Amino acid sequence: MNPRDVKSIEDARNIVNERGLSHVKVGIFDLDGVMRGKYMSKEKFLSSLDSGFAFCDVVLGWDSNDQLYGNATKESFTGWHTGFPDAPVRVVPESCREIPFENGMLLFIGEFEEKAAEVCPRGLLHRVIKKAEDMGFDAFAALEYEFFMFKETPESAREKGYKNLETLTSDMFGYSVLRSSVHSDLYEQILDMSEKMDFPIEGIHSETGPGVLEAAIAVDSAANAADKGALFKTFMKVLAQKNGLMATFMAKWSMDYPGQSGHIHISLNNRDGSGSAFHDPSQKYNMSKIQRHFLAGQQRLMPEFLSLIAPTINSYTRLIPGFWAPTDATWGVENRTTALRVIPGSAKSQRVEYRLGSADGNPYLTLAAALASGLYGIMNEMEPEEQVKGNAYEQDHPAYLKLSTTLWDATQLLKTSDAAREMFGDAFVDQFATSREWEELEYRKHVSDFEMNRYFEII
Repeated sequence: MNPRDVKSIEDARNIVNERGLSHVKVGIFDLDGVMRGKYMSKEKFLSSLDSGFAFCDVVLGWDSNDQLYGNATKESFTGWHTGFPDAPVRVVPESCREIPFENGMLLFIGEFEEKAAEVCPRGLLHRVIKKAEDMGFDAFAALEYEFFMFKETPESAREKGYKNLETLTSDMFGYSVLRSSVHSDLYEQILDMSEKMDFPIEGIHSETGPGVLEAAIAVDSAANAADKGALFKTFMKVLAQKNGLMATFMAKWSMDYPGQSGHIHISLNNRDGSGSAFHDPSQKYNMSKIQRHFLAGQQRLMPEFLSLIAPTINSYTRLIPGFWAPTDATWGVENRTTALRVIPGSAKSQRVEYRLGSADGNPYLTLAAALASGLYGIMNEMEPEEQVKGNAYEQDHPAYLKLSTTLWDATQLLKTSDAAREMFGDAFVDQFATSREWEELEYRKHVSDFEMNRYFEII
């Protein structure tokens, strides 16, 4: 049985029995998009298909470095005040994949249930998708990621203090056939893995920068697209390390090179079978009224939802003029200097590219933010500002479209956003805000190289 043919609990039970596996791998994505999981015995897994399993809710209460949120309060979802209990998790049968380099091992995604579902990233996205369905729309998305590859191991990178790291290739060479041909073995492994694990890559090429690649994952339903993006990021890092390399999805690892994006292409179809909700050939740029409202919601709420899209301290080093990342919530038609790029086309291809996204974002949360803001625009019949023509960096824009320059400021906007609380729920907004404030508090404990170089002798 093909793992991607698994659609039910019975199918999952059958494929595990067919393969004679003693154990199965299960994983859950935390707030930072890190996959947390374990090998589970066959007997335990088969039982979990029917009744679920328990997973410590600490994974929703600690950071990417396994440090507990020290700023958690008694109102926080979890913390010392709750004793970090187990939370119920359901196995998602249709998420079944074979891990190509683990001798037939199967992987299943899990999703938190009951109270924990309120802050589970995957659960959040599915609630937003349900809103779209209730409004009469099916959401589709395609995620694309830029990532740098290094001739390093986790050990060598630490020994070097993450300085003077050797990239896979040297110099700037975007869209290089030379680079992809010289390293064809690696490219072929990436493509093979993506096909076998069902996050098929529509296109992959070198980008501008030493050792940087860009992979565009094929379009799918919004729910599937997020799973595919999250699995791609996880197993791209696995594949790299198995080849004695490292892949990073940091938004910006060096100020000498452009940052790494995680763009989202998104569209809506009418659930009644009448086709694209975005395409109207009688209107300018084929933009339907629905697409215009959707775009307006994305534009208006981008500053409030920014911390979901740019969730790390490092994210904000990317959002500077002239480096292919937006600094204001602008839109344009086929304009790559704006935060939102309307792509006119046929009923099949009419869409919006949410260019604000960075590679370090949690795919479930970035897509939830991009979709929810658009739906909010439709619900409230919002209208976008005038489109930007030409270089958006050189033009003035309304003050309320300005994007925060720090994670702290962006998080404060999320906390006070009525739209965020309406679309995501208080429990999620409060827990995510706690997590991002904690990220800032941890950052402030450190003295940077800039401070040492600038102040040590002179001040």
